[in-house]
Amino acid sequence: MATKAMSEQVKKVAANTDHREGPVARTIEEQTAKLPSDLFLWAGLGAMGVAFALKLVKRDHLSLFIGQWAAPFLIMGLYNKVVKVEGHDKVDK
Repeated sequence: MATKAMSEQVKKVAANTDHREGPVARTIEEQTAKLPSDLFLWAGLGAMGVAFALKLVKRDHLSLFIGQWAAPFLIMGLYNKVVKVEGHDKVDK
């Protein structure tokens, strides 16, 4: 019973086209879509490599700082890929 009500609610939300991206989000998506997806992958891998090299030369704090960049780079790459595949509101197109 609860799952049926939830599925009906999901259908209502999905059918609602009143919510659109704002101008800031649209601008960010347009600019982000211009960057190649490989850029973010290589940036993430590069951050991991530099962090490893810094760890080898006993620069532990700097290694941790640079190593934490990998995840945001990879997340930005995922966002970039989604923007390229889906774009902003399909209603706007």
